[in-house]
Amino acid sequence: MVATTRCFKLLLRCKGTFNSYSSLIPGWGKRGHYPHDNYITSIPVGFPCICLLYPTVSKIVGNYKLLATQAAPDEEEVTDEVLNQILATCENMPKSSGKTCNAYVHKLCKAGNLSMAIRLLQSLRDKNIFIADAYNTLLAAAAERNEIVLSFQIFKDLLVFHGPLSSTCYLNLARSFVKANDCTALIRFVKQVSELAFPSSTTVINRIILAFAECRQIEKALLVFNQIKSFGCKPDVITYNIILDILGRAGRVDEMVHEFASMKEAGLVPDIITYNTILNNLRKLGRLDMCLVFFREMSDTGVEPDLLTYRAMIEIFGRSGNINEALRLFSEMKQRQIYPSVYIYRSLICILKKVGKVDLVISFSEEMKSSSLSDIAATENFKQKRR
Repeated sequence: MVATTRCFKLLLRCKGTFNSYSSLIPGWGKRGHYPHDNYITSIPVGFPCICLLYPTVSKIVGNYKLLATQAAPDEEEVTDEVLNQILATCENMPKSSGKTCNAYVHKLCKAGNLSMAIRLLQSLRDKNIFIADAYNTLLAAAAERNEIVLSFQIFKDLLVFHGPLSSTCYLNLARSFVKANDCTALIRFVKQVSELAFPSSTTVINRIILAFAECRQIEKALLVFNQIKSFGCKPDVITYNIILDILGRAGRVDEMVHEFASMKEAGLVPDIITYNTILNNLRKLGRLDMCLVFFREMSDTGVEPDLLTYRAMIEIFGRSGNINEALRLFSEMKQRQIYPSVYIYRSLICILKKVGKVDLVISFSEEMKSSSLSDIAATENFKQKRR
């Protein structure tokens, strides 16, 4: 423990400072200029800001080209010594090595020394030690600093060596682009990810699009979608469902309808999630006319309405003053043994209050209270389960 503590104190005393790749490689940061096809998987550490840097190609690991930068000899020896001590700690305590390494990486990131953190993880990887939690910690730190190149480097390492990634990884990747205006880099990197993810490229691209949308970077999400075929991927139903929701939430109804038509032209069959996505967004915009069109099409194609469908249609009919149709759908839903959610009850009660139907307000209020908690809870989790 004493050796470990000393090791980390020495680590933090290193003069290494994290610089963006644009400052390390001449011409790298210029818009539209990307001199290397493969991404960098090692970055220099242990040098002062005024130190002269001499980039040299060092070695190849798998399909990745490693670019190391030579620093002053004394500083390089210090950082190597620190890394060797950390590696020894991880090797001597394999069961706790994951937590130990993640703690080191967390402290390094907090201190702003991301370069040392990535070097540590690469040294471990060279010894066939891959600690996903530590990579996730570093990815979050890189995203916070909007380090696009480093974020993609870490993301690709996770994708290759760890497999399926969490939603947090995708969100952190998207967050790294918040301040980026050059979309050329985005397309270039996503294409590389697509190639690495084969044959699951479409799934990975779908999650990238969704992550950008959730980070409110709508135009970048749509850009990736528009380029998806150039990546050698074929958009699927899930791809279109994500895009329809993005456009619907943005109020871009015409584009949403256009993509729905494109989806069918591509030979894809809309599912219940597709129709619910369209109906829910049209409901928010108060487009009863279009809701009726898609609701009828849904019935004609044999897609059975579910809780979310009924909720959208009951609310849109109620808001438009068509109380009788809203009540008919409410009755139909219960006949199909689809339990109304608390949102549907509240929506109906609110609508009935506005038109002065006091008796029905009392009746539905009592019915909602008498409904079992398990039924209400089950319906509230319905949307999450459908995903």
